[in-house]
Amino acid sequence: MGGFEEAIVRMPRWILLLAAAGTAVSGTFLGVPVAGGFLLGSIAAYVNFRMIERAVNRAARLSMEPGVKPPGKGTGVWVLIQFSALIFGAFVILKSSGFSLTAAFCGFFVCPAAALIEIVYELVTYDHS
Repeated sequence: MGGFEEAIVRMPRWILLLAAAGTAVSGTFLGVPVAGGFLLGSIAAYVNFRMIERAVNRAARLSMEPGVKPPGKGTGVWVLIQFSALIFGAFVILKSSGFSLTAAFCGFFVCPAAALIEIVYELVTYDHS
C-alpha cells in the first residue's frame, strides 16, 4: 500500500478523533445542545467524506479500465441529490432537536481539520531515503 492509500485509511480515524474530542469539549464547556450539534455536524462530515471518496474511486476505476462504458449524465445529478438529502436531513434534525446549528457547522469542519492533521503527520513522519 502506497502513501496515498495509507492516508485515506487514516482520514476516518482523524475524523473520529476530532469528532470525539470536539463533542466532549463542547459538551463539557457549552452544554448538551452544542455537543449534540457538533456531533451531528461531525457525522455529516464523515458521511460526506465517504460519499466523495466513493465518487472519486469510481471515477478513477472507470478511467483506468479499458472498454468500460462511461457513466451517464445522471451520475453527477445523483451525487448532488444524495448530498442535498444529507444537508436537508441534518438541517431538519437540528431544527427539530434543539441542537445548535452553529455547532453543527463547526462540526462539519472536522473533515478539513483531519486533512490538515494528516498533512502534518505526513510531514513529521516523512522518510528521506
